[in-house]
Amino acid sequence: MTGRKTEGLPKRQRRSVDGVLLLDKPVGVTSNGALQRVKWLFRARKAGHTGSLDPLASGMLPICLGQATKVSAYLLDADKSYRVTARFGIRTDTADADGTVIEESDINTIARTALETALIRLTGKIEQVPPMYSALKKDGKRLYELARQGIEVEREARPVTIHRLTIERFDPQAPVLRVECSKGTYVRTLVEDLAAELGTCGHVAALRRLSVGPFVNTGLVTMEQVEAAAAAGDDALDALLVPADSALSNWPAVDLNREQAWYVCQGNPVQVGRSPRAGFCRIYDDRARFLGVGEALLDGRIAPKRLFVASEPAVG
Repeated sequence: MTGRKTEGLPKRQRRSVDGVLLLDKPVGVTSNGALQRVKWLFRARKAGHTGSLDPLASGMLPICLGQATKVSAYLLDADKSYRVTARFGIRTDTADADGTVIEESDINTIARTALETALIRLTGKIEQVPPMYSALKKDGKRLYELARQGIEVEREARPVTIHRLTIERFDPQAPVLRVECSKGTYVRTLVEDLAAELGTCGHVAALRRLSVGPFVNTGLVTMEQVEAAAAAGDDALDALLVPADSALSNWPAVDLNREQAWYVCQGNPVQVGRSPRAGFCRIYDDRARFLGVGEALLDGRIAPKRLFVASEPAVG
């Protein structure tokens, strides 16, 4: 990121722009700061990100612009993967390298076999206590706001699923791990729990998000590339975007004829010959235009859940 801020910049005419920017968020920048900068550069009327990354973390931050903001909730619920460097023997108040050291242990190196055993114990369905330095709210206040005041409150454990937890590079003091997990997983808490399993303390030394739902760690766009495209014009900017329906590419697609599309755009479910048996799906009209999110009903109909287009003209 260039270091320039959106505060104080002249107001510019907003425009309608739809799509998803797969931003490679740099270290040291907040997710909201990155979002606001992208929104300003695109002159977008509406924008939102799909789950915060800590300032210490880098990597994939999908930013949804315009109509694509309607898929952001589905990406929030999606599985994610990370590369994390754990540092054993030191605990910080934020559970990462940005925090203040609050505990040190003489046990600051571990054996590979012990690490592998601990990783197995933390794989699968587990419960996590959210960290105080998180955006969760307690009585209307963010936990991190309370933490900065030196206030610690009780937090309920939450169920999460660790699909895979493996060693990418072994180091007895700072191993690099690969984490594939469900929504709501705190990697900082996972590293602290891992250290506790090993009889020591620890924190996150480095963290990079590799994937969000169907989006994998390819084709990421840096903030410098966005800045350069903005200088070249709107066409260059828009070329950086991927379509909104790509965020749902792991869902089944349902093609509708013109009449079915018309009824769906009026908010009505329609009978479809080959429909998914259950769950969400992507729905398209007879011109292969993405209409939005549908839900397969038990009777074989597809019901609209979230439309991306205005109502179609009446069928003639």
